[in-house]
Amino acid sequence: MSPHRGLRARRRPLAVLTGVLTGLLLCLPTATAAPDSGGRTPPRGSAYMGVGVLAHDGAAPGARSPQAARASTAEGVDVSSHQGDVDWKKLWGDGVKWSYTKATEGTYYKNPYFTQQYDGPYGVGMVRGSYHFATPDTTGGATQADYFVDHGGGWSGDGRTLPGVLDIEWNPYGSSCYGKSKSAMVTWIRDFLDRYKKRTGRAAVIYTATTWWSDCTGNYSGFGANPLWIARYASTAGTLPAGWSAYTMWQYTSTGPTVGDRDRFRGSADDVRAFAKA
Repeated sequence: MSPHRGLRARRRPLAVLTGVLTGLLLCLPTATAAPDSGGRTPPRGSAYMGVGVLAHDGAAPGARSPQAARASTAEGVDVSSHQGDVDWKKLWGDGVKWSYTKATEGTYYKNPYFTQQYDGPYGVGMVRGSYHFATPDTTGGATQADYFVDHGGGWSGDGRTLPGVLDIEWNPYGSSCYGKSKSAMVTWIRDFLDRYKKRTGRAAVIYTATTWWSDCTGNYSGFGANPLWIARYASTAGTLPAGWSAYTMWQYTSTGPTVGDRDRFRGSADDVRAFAKA
C-alpha cells in the first residue's frame, strides 16, 4: 500500500467533520440581515423616522385623514436626507407649522442636508427641531446623546427651537431590538435621556411605536416624564405605550403631500411655540 493512501485515510474523518460543521453554520440564522424590498441590507446612515412602521404595523384605512380636527392640532413634517433640499415655502403655504430634521445616527452619521433642512423652516416662520436615529447595538446611550448634541441636536429657549428627539424603533440593519434584552434596552434609553437633559436642560422627546416599545422594552412605563411622539398610520393614534396617557406628537402618515411624513401636534400653533420655549 502506498504511504500516501494511509495518509488520505487518516484525513478523511477530519474532512467529513469539517463539512458537517460548515453545513451547520450555513443553516444558522443571521442577526444582521434586514434586507430591503430588493433583498439588500440598507447602508448605515440611511434610516429615517418611521423606517419600520409600514413593514411592522402597516397603514390602516383613513391614515391620510385622521379624526383629530386640523383646527385644534398643528400640522408638522419630519425629513431626512431622503428628501434632499426641501421646499419650505410651499410647506408653510400648505399650513405646516413645525418640522423635525434628522441630524444624526449612531456616532457615525451626520445628515448632509441638515443645514438646509434645519435653517430652512426657521427662515419661513416654522418652529423646528432635530432628531437622532438610535442604534443601540453600536455605542452607548450617553455616547450617542453627546454625538447628537454636538452635531445639531441642541436646544435654545428662543420659542422657535423644539427639544431634541430620540427616534427609537425597529432596526433596519438587523434584529428589531438591536440584539438587546428588554432590561438592557431600557438602560440604554435611560442613559441617552439622562445625558441629553444634562447637556441641554430639556427632556428629550421619545419617538416610537407601541408595538416596538412593547416588544423591545417589555412596555416599560418609567419614561412618562418625557414627551411622546407616537407613530401609527391610521385614523387614530391608538393604544399608547405604558407610562403615557396622551401623546404630544403623532406621525399619522408616510404619504402626505410635498413631504411624505406628516405629523400632528396635540394643540395649536401657539401651543407648539409654548412647548418649544418651556
